[in-house]
Amino acid sequence: MFTIKIKKMKTQYMIRNGYKYALSAILAVAALTFSGCKKDFEKYNTDNTGIGNGKFQVGLIYPGIQAAIFGGEGDYQLNQNLNADCYSGYMMSPNPFRGNINNLNYSLVDGWNQNIFVTSYTNSFFAINAIAKAGTRTSQPDFWGVALILKVETMNRVTDKFGPVAYSAAGQTLMGTPYDSQQNIYKQFFLELDTAVTNLNTFIKANPGKTPFSQYDLVYGGDYTKWLKLANSLRLRLAMHIVKADAATAQAQAQKALDPANGGVLSVNADNAGISGGGTHNPLEVITTSWTDIALGAPIESYLVGYKDPRLAIYATPATDPRFAGQYKGIRIGSLVTAKPGYNGYSVLNSKTIVKSNSPMMMMTAAEVWFLKAEAALRGWTGAGDAQTNYTTGIQTSMDQWGVSGSTYINDGTSLPIAYVDPSNAANNSPAVSTITIKWDGGASNEQKLERIITQKWIAMFPEGQEAWTEYRRTGFPKLFPVVTNNSNGTIDSQIQIRRLAFPQNEYSTNGAEIAKAVQLLNGPDNGGTRLWWDVNKPNF
Repeated sequence: MFTIKIKKMKTQYMIRNGYKYALSAILAVAALTFSGCKKDFEKYNTDNTGIGNGKFQVGLIYPGIQAAIFGGEGDYQLNQNLNADCYSGYMMSPNPFRGNINNLNYSLVDGWNQNIFVTSYTNSFFAINAIAKAGTRTSQPDFWGVALILKVETMNRVTDKFGPVAYSAAGQTLMGTPYDSQQNIYKQFFLELDTAVTNLNTFIKANPGKTPFSQYDLVYGGDYTKWLKLANSLRLRLAMHIVKADAATAQAQAQKALDPANGGVLSVNADNAGISGGGTHNPLEVITTSWTDIALGAPIESYLVGYKDPRLAIYATPATDPRFAGQYKGIRIGSLVTAKPGYNGYSVLNSKTIVKSNSPMMMMTAAEVWFLKAEAALRGWTGAGDAQTNYTTGIQTSMDQWGVSGSTYINDGTSLPIAYVDPSNAANNSPAVSTITIKWDGGASNEQKLERIITQKWIAMFPEGQEAWTEYRRTGFPKLFPVVTNNSNGTIDSQIQIRRLAFPQNEYSTNGAEIAKAVQLLNGPDNGGTRLWWDVNKPNF
């Protein structure tokens, strides 16, 4: 069975207005409904917050659910930083964890990856189920709409790492918990976004200007019009994920997202969905500065140095190693890094700009949406507009987000990504892997146009590696340096690169029958080389 243990978090988000205690109580109750273990049942069930007597304020749970999408530095490091952030090409660790036998050279660490399950279900999924059981669907449909958006945002990150996961029946049984196919999970995502959009639109029309959610909102300060835009933008993102697996559904869902009657999509930087406030902090600041566990990835150096990209100084700091001080120097994934401080002099994320302690953790930005619209236009979908206009607007929106000029950059038709040279180990060197330029070329093939779109979207989404890794797997873009050292024992092709994470071993011992069915849903072995449902091995057009 799917057994979850409540653990003490390293983070300190939820430090005001009783949020910390309300969340702890609701998670204890929710976890007990999902675990077959009855140990400490009475202790967890005797909390005096009033959850079961009608006095509990459902809104108090929301800040914890929002903050838990990324979590504090300890959970974020395991849940995203040491997998998707690095697999996307954004980052690489200068720490030789486990003697250089770890996720970053495809020797998947079960204990690390199990943490994704633990935190996603205990800190988010179960709390949202508890909100539903409190009657919020009918008593506060606007709050329920926000809960559904957060549920989709949270669980999309889980299914896009593993594939099939427990979704429709999670929290409903004390015995084996069945997994849903990823195709069915996506169908549920779209239905839940339908409900969210309907609920929020209904509330906005009936209560113009009212913000009952404001005191619980770490994203938009209670502005439902922006939550509505996020729901539509998230639908557009998910629709594009599945375009190679189910083109008809992808087009229908994208066109629904782009229909102005549904409330619009993110279009300006004021719409950007970032989590901040309420005692949260940016976990990448600690991981970068205090722990010195993450550095710039070699692909970011290759593309942004080659393109003379003005965002590079916002994203990263120059190297401090005396051999190449002042240059921007990343680390290639799978490099056999030496013990600290061996690679600590390479470029790191800029803790004065993009990963300041109070910098929002971005779920989605307007720039990303413009690139999604550019691809939708390339595919001829209704409501998407013009591909070139969307593409250039996406670049300019990203430049505006960081306060740099993009006019010259947008018209650069000659700059190319550069080769990678590792001053510490020539075995890590590689020629450039892409020849794509920046300036739009109306005469290029659709595949070349898509490479431009995805490459610029990848640059604009930094440092949000989860979505960047998904888009790389879906499209093959941007082209990334392959892993230097591959310790997967042949289960992952270095050129194709890693496609997913393996299910935690704890699932095999506690939910054996259902995990066996889940592996069947994968249509391949439970390893990092098996493609997800939407990750179809065929051309983009």
